[in-house]
Amino acid sequence: MSRTRTSDVLVVGGGIIGLVTAWRAAQRGLGTTVVDPEPGGGAARVAAGMLAAVTELHHGEQTLLGLNLASARRYPDFAAELTEATGLDLGYRRCGTLAVALDADDRAHLRELHALQAQSGLESEWLTGRECRRLEPMLAPGVRGGLRVDGDHQIDPRRLADALVVACERAGVVLHRAWAERLSVVGGRAAGVVTGDGTALEAGQVVLAAGSLSGRLAGVPEDVRPPVRPVKGQVLRLTVPAGYAPFLSRTVRAVVRGSQVYLVPRENGELVVGATSEELGWDTAVTAGGVYELLRDAHELVPGITELPLTETRAGLRPGSPDNAPLLGPTALEGLLLATGHYRNGVLLTPVTGDALAHALATGELPDEARPFTPRRFGADALSEQLV
Repeated sequence: MSRTRTSDVLVVGGGIIGLVTAWRAAQRGLGTTVVDPEPGGGAARVAAGMLAAVTELHHGEQTLLGLNLASARRYPDFAAELTEATGLDLGYRRCGTLAVALDADDRAHLRELHALQAQSGLESEWLTGRECRRLEPMLAPGVRGGLRVDGDHQIDPRRLADALVVACERAGVVLHRAWAERLSVVGGRAAGVVTGDGTALEAGQVVLAAGSLSGRLAGVPEDVRPPVRPVKGQVLRLTVPAGYAPFLSRTVRAVVRGSQVYLVPRENGELVVGATSEELGWDTAVTAGGVYELLRDAHELVPGITELPLTETRAGLRPGSPDNAPLLGPTALEGLLLATGHYRNGVLLTPVTGDALAHALATGELPDEARPFTPRRFGADALSEQLV
């Protein structure tokens, strides 16, 4: 038997993006419900948590850079506010990042990245191989040079997700632990969802924030269905044993044989190694090849890694969009907003996404910094071509 519950805002998806949206909406006095069978799950359980607006810069993504930087600037205050609200440690570290080159081609690539960073007004310092090893003695002797970026920090996404669940609960957000089966559209506007347990949840506004699953919710009209696709990433976790000599003091990343690899050291001794990027649909299997490639590339970067215990292997799905940028705010369907498509920047963009969606929910408009990322930038033709 179905039951009906009504709220001002209904957020479909309880990953970090959905949770931060719900928390910020509740802080504005909006009655808010999150629909997700496992709030705090999703891609954040696999992510490494690099807050790398500078070292993640890619050619052609200067507009996204502005949003990334805006969110990075908010992180210290955001982390402090969330910790104060929950009493939980988020693992936020201002440790910086070192991007290094292992051969001449990598060195040329890093030099180009350094030039792009300088043109974009970003702070990064070119180091020789010897200077890189002075900073991080565990690096391989063959390191040819690198970029030191003190402004790129890190956070533990699992702790972030757990804290957002607590913050939502304390702010009065209702967590409905079920799948959203279908969007309800009444009188030409989004009016809620029907869940897998038969409950009809009604709301004044609906936010679709279901990550890579956002394009799969039944009942969403084709012309507003978000063009997101799953991009698989495999990640390893190792442990630096207690009493072991200091391993790495900051995030270290490199391109090895054309593949990105990064090592993110946590203060608790965990070392996260990632991440593959695979267009394999909905496959989330951890493969021997993926683990081998990550360990092989990480070993070339930091040979001592093979001495560490391997404690976890995981694979997750990032929500990719046609232009690798998020879809934020109101759609052409009245009452339906999107917060999805964050691809590799979901953790970094958490603060700015929460602020932008709360503003849109309260006023009907996106703030200036988020306007380039309106879902309306994809016309009906583009949407139909990109559907998963």
